[in-house]
Amino acid sequence: MLKLDTTDQGLLALLRADARVSVVELAKRLKVSRATVQNRMRRLEQQGVILGYTVAIASDVERPAVRALMSIGADSASEAGVIAKLRGNPHVVAVHHTTGRWDLIAEIQADTLSSFNKVVGTLRLIDGVTSTETSLLLDSYE
Repeated sequence: MLKLDTTDQGLLALLRADARVSVVELAKRLKVSRATVQNRMRRLEQQGVILGYTVAIASDVERPAVRALMSIGADSASEAGVIAKLRGNPHVVAVHHTTGRWDLIAEIQADTLSSFNKVVGTLRLIDGVTSTETSLLLDSYE
């Protein structure tokens, strides 16, 4: 397991809040040099701690027509690879590691049932996935 110091943790917290904040601003808030921030970001990316930078969309923006939760069983040895492939799929908006019968829950979005069917088929074929169960979301209350 990778150990993160307080500067790494602070950097990650700031990026979670706003991934578009400038390196100069990050350095100012963390009270370190710009070079330190750039080096730490590069190291965290290389170590797979930072997997990418995303955009958070307001809840009142129209969502794709088809949304679902896919419960996934995965081989223990392949779990990290399964998570990486799920996170790399543009239709998977979140991946959750769980306890109980299922190892992972993937939140899926698609514009049509036809494209949703293709996404589900693709995800089921990921090496290390042993079983799946998919539930369409009819409504959400946030």
